[in-house]
Amino acid sequence: MAAVMDAPPQSIVKAGKVSIYQPEQQGLIFPEVPSFSHHAAHRQHLKERLVGACRAFAQQGFDYGFAGHLTVRDPENPGLYWTNPMAVHFSQVKVSNLICADHEGRVVEGRHAINRAGFVLHAAVHEMHQDIVAMCHAHTVYGTAFASLGRKLEPITQDAAAFFEDHVVIGDEAGQVAVEVKAGHKVANAFKGVKAAIHQNHGLLTASRHSIESAAFWFIALERCCQQQLLVEATGIAPKLVTPERARYSREHVGSDYIGWLHFQAIWDDLVAAQPDMFD
Repeated sequence: MAAVMDAPPQSIVKAGKVSIYQPEQQGLIFPEVPSFSHHAAHRQHLKERLVGACRAFAQQGFDYGFAGHLTVRDPENPGLYWTNPMAVHFSQVKVSNLICADHEGRVVEGRHAINRAGFVLHAAVHEMHQDIVAMCHAHTVYGTAFASLGRKLEPITQDAAAFFEDHVVIGDEAGQVAVEVKAGHKVANAFKGVKAAIHQNHGLLTASRHSIESAAFWFIALERCCQQQLLVEATGIAPKLVTPERARYSREHVGSDYIGWLHFQAIWDDLVAAQPDMFD
């Protein structure tokens, strides 16, 4: 949703020292975080954006068979979450084939089965952290490769600095298929106050306290940062790191949930123009 802005949106103010919106830009079109008067409209919005996130993952080549799951909490019933259907390619996810499940893995709406791994990890995070509204995971090339190293990203760029002190490495249960409930609990414990996790020998996970758009964009960004670090390390030359002070400054300015949401708006507009079947 875009709007003509006469004053900075509150979401920008709450994001911290964000200075993307400037007073001299008054009267120009700027994306606005929507608000809703009833749950049905809010739910429809979330479902459409969840589909958009799945389609964005397809564009990025994040598919790997039936692996990969994205979730968003229902606005009316916080104990339920919407997710992509089992064994349906990201590019074929539509509003009509989404499923809704509870924290026990029971599908309460939809025709498709649920991905057991997605249930174990995502349900545990959603249940433990009531402020987390969305979560993403996929088996990507660079993120999975980087996860085998069992270490955090370094602040080698401004993009990577967005994750500085805002992501963790989960080493427990490394290499095991994540279908055991205890694996979900360990992932959930890791998401205290961070937006991303690198699960050793498994891959990347992101979570948002703001929106599915934010969780999806930061997943795309995290995969990209893993690719960049692997490319830099392949040169054999030690990169110059952004200092901790400047990395924190970058994270505060360009690493928030709101900024992730804002980045995704360009992706969303492109998807709407090119893939109208999302809304089927």
